[in-house]
Amino acid sequence: MSRIGKLPISIPEKVTVTVSDDNTITVKGPKGELSQKIDPSIEVVIENGVITFQYAGGKTVAEATKQEHAYHGLYRALVNNMVIGVSAGFTKELELVGVGYRVSEKPNNAIELLLGFTHPIYMQFPAEVKVTTKSERNKNPLITLESCNKELLGLICAKIRSFRKPEPYKGKGVKFVGEVIRRKSGKSAGAK
Repeated sequence: MSRIGKLPISIPEKVTVTVSDDNTITVKGPKGELSQKIDPSIEVVIENGVITFQYAGGKTVAEATKQEHAYHGLYRALVNNMVIGVSAGFTKELELVGVGYRVSEKPNNAIELLLGFTHPIYMQFPAEVKVTTKSERNKNPLITLESCNKELLGLICAKIRSFRKPEPYKGKGVKFVGEVIRRKSGKSAGAK
């Protein structure tokens, strides 16, 4: 049995969880609504404000296949992220490190990035993602992304970061706030 999969998920106040006949779980809360299709080999049980996951057909741990063990932990983690997302939400912050690197908000939930290329990069976000930018004098520009969907938020952050990944010599590029970039010394350090 998956160590993650056997942990129960407590449902917070103002969050409703429903399971449909086709094994789709829907979670509604103050921050939004998310749904996830669950594999038929996993059974979702909602009792007394707690969600638990079991193998379908009353299988024991010894009878379950390797794939069912994997699904057990996977779907528990996905549903836990959904419950946290619709109740509290997720936030990620990206930092632009480099001379002349700038970001500005545009209408219709979009941003314009200037990352040292000959052209600006425009990126529009889906309605579930809220984006804010912050530029202060003598500080690196920041992009703050908020959403109830952790998977979507991670994909968008990875896309923004892929435009200009941090390089190891000067540390220039788009990085997460608090991320440590492994630095290299360069040519001049070895010559004596």
